[in-house]
Amino acid sequence: MTVITAAEALHRLREGNQRFVSGLRSVEAMLSHTRRDQLASGQEPFAIILGCSDSRVPAELVFDQGLGDLFVIRVAGNIVAPSQVGSVEFAAEKFKTRLVVVMGHTQCGAICATVEEMHRPNAEQSLNIKAIVDRIRPAVEPFRPTELWDKMDELIKHATRANVLASVNHLRHGSQILERLVENEGLMIVGAEYNLESGVVEFFE
Repeated sequence: MTVITAAEALHRLREGNQRFVSGLRSVEAMLSHTRRDQLASGQEPFAIILGCSDSRVPAELVFDQGLGDLFVIRVAGNIVAPSQVGSVEFAAEKFKTRLVVVMGHTQCGAICATVEEMHRPNAEQSLNIKAIVDRIRPAVEPFRPTELWDKMDELIKHATRANVLASVNHLRHGSQILERLVENEGLMIVGAEYNLESGVVEFFE
């Protein structure tokens, strides 16, 4: 098994996103389906992406990658719950993947729903949706006493980034396995934001 460093993996993602923004595709990504038989016996994803379920943000396309390249975990609001932590742990340990990217995006419906709920609580909200909102709420709460609270568009922009950073922090410090991999084996956990209009992914670190 060839271990790809976090720095190399991040470079690959940046290059892939540049191709995506330019409307290009790599030959490797386009022909990756021809490796299906080979991949049936195992996988070596070079990056783990924890992203939002939004249909407009498919990680493989955004980063111009193919079959077997990325280990993708998608959940509304790119929140971190035990199942997401376990999924990241599994890939980082099992496949020696050394880069984890938590990727939020502009105009995120889960962030908008959380901000709306905090401004106008809805007693009839689905308990399942409430579980997502409750995971995002702590990242939004610090903005309540600020001037941003009544500037909805700006609030959502700041809340989106705060939520990504909260998820990054949770992964870094909420798992003994991931902490050990960060300290001893070069695992890197970073945040990013995908812009729906430009197609550009901005990495926070």
